[in-house]
Amino acid sequence: MRLLPFLIQISGKTLSVYVTNQKSDSHPLGELICSETLDGSISLHSSHFKEGFHDHEGAMSEAERKFINPADFSRFKAGEHLRILDVCLGLGYNTACALEKTKEMSLNLNWWGLELDRRPIQIALDTTKFRESWSNEVREKLLRIRDSGFWEDSKSQGQILWGDARQRIRSVPKDLTFHLIMLDPFSPSRCPELWSHEFLRALANKLAPNGRLATYCTAAAVRNSLQQTGLQLLSLNPEVISQQKWSAGTLAIRVKKSINDHHENKKWHRLTQMEEEHLLTRAAIPYRDPNGKDTSTTILQRREQEQKVCKLESTSSWQKRWLKK
Repeated sequence: MRLLPFLIQISGKTLSVYVTNQKSDSHPLGELICSETLDGSISLHSSHFKEGFHDHEGAMSEAERKFINPADFSRFKAGEHLRILDVCLGLGYNTACALEKTKEMSLNLNWWGLELDRRPIQIALDTTKFRESWSNEVREKLLRIRDSGFWEDSKSQGQILWGDARQRIRSVPKDLTFHLIMLDPFSPSRCPELWSHEFLRALANKLAPNGRLATYCTAAAVRNSLQQTGLQLLSLNPEVISQQKWSAGTLAIRVKKSINDHHENKKWHRLTQMEEEHLLTRAAIPYRDPNGKDTSTTILQRREQEQKVCKLESTSSWQKRWLKK
């Protein structure tokens, strides 16, 4: 597979863009276009989902801000065991950043990954800029994920399960729970299959006590489902807080009682009244996929019908009350 380069400009900055010359008709993500984001890291755009893998500010910075920082690796001490599940490996940024962190802290790691399409990690590792972003040890693990789907050494082991995450999650050992789940699919309106109440419940059931699920998503439907599974929610602070940009993501924690001050951090906060009321609107109607096999069209239509007959406050009414321009 070759990457064919050309140039574009974003916000006045010239960025390198690459298009794969691999036929995409039979691939679940369609054609993939590779580009350089504003922080210098590379990302992809899927023609099937009509959406990019990361925000244009940067794939690397997004992994740090929305997944690694909320994970709070300082909770663990050298030599302790850490179990991580990466849902939608993609190009591998979230996992690679986590691997660097566990190496730095001398943690023992048990890693599992779920991914539908093998091409993103292949494209990433074919790109010099991506390969040079990581230490030799981490790069070798990424190569093993790509080539054999498995690695094991004296302090860590990892395994990726290729295919539809809704089915593949069932292949994770039943008694295995995770300290950290990184949930990074395409957005709910594009890929509702991986934001359904049933799939989120399956993920919540895989969290260890005090385990954390981190995601960039702030959708009311997703937060409502996570809350219904018994998880406590925190909201990630955006770099600049405004009425239009009030959250950068969601951190869901399995705690026995309620979130306490120990869980608070300058980088996240308890849900505000505005965010709590968002969960009482029609936007909070969950995505439902009872058998874990429905298409995105079926899931979206089912939710739309439920929204039409529900008696919850309209989302537009909530917006007028809280998001005044």
